[in-house]
Amino acid sequence: MKLYIANKNYSSWSLRPWVLMRMLDIAFDEELVPFGGGPAGVGFHAFSPTGKVPCLVDGDTVVWDSLSITEYLAERVPAVWPADPRARAWARSAAAEMHSGFATVRNLCTMNCGLRIRLSSTPADLLAEWARIDALWCEGLRRSGGPFLAGDRFTAVDAFFAPVAFRVQTYTPALSDAARAYAERLLQLAPMRDWYEAALREPWRDEAHELEAHQVGTVLTDLRIA
Repeated sequence: MKLYIANKNYSSWSLRPWVLMRMLDIAFDEELVPFGGGPAGVGFHAFSPTGKVPCLVDGDTVVWDSLSITEYLAERVPAVWPADPRARAWARSAAAEMHSGFATVRNLCTMNCGLRIRLSSTPADLLAEWARIDALWCEGLRRSGGPFLAGDRFTAVDAFFAPVAFRVQTYTPALSDAARAYAERLLQLAPMRDWYEAALREPWRDEAHELEAHQVGTVLTDLRIA
């Protein structure tokens, strides 16, 4: 299988199936195409029906969107979701909520792994969404006993919140001790560290993503290699 992704510094959607496959030892070849096409000018439409990433190609089968890729993988690898039906139902619901919701967090706390940012303002809807994420994480940990959201092993619901852990690192929102510890636990996973280190080494900068980050607040630190 080949997984097409974009810049690791920015692409939160790409991270989800990538970290899931890495954590579950699902073999794949990574194909990174930078936003804007990179030096070769290759556009996402060359491999993705929507012109977006991530996109999984398995022989003649093309699967796009992070949630559909997850379900495609789950048909082959049951460990993608929890084995217990009740835990699986909760995990799917939480992952779907992340997939379709939290628009304010996405827009005001865009993923940019290498930056540390102090927001200019924290509107009420942003605070409410961070509070909901905190509540979801705490509920999952309480229900399952942890250390992951659905139990003692990493599953798809953790993969869907993996980009949020990088946002926590960049923007340091107010979170409970349990939620912050969970975010740190995700950041310390070996595949997450590999992603982060690769993101810092990327030579590309995408103007639109850079502008988004600089518009929301003050950049305190840029840890990326120039």
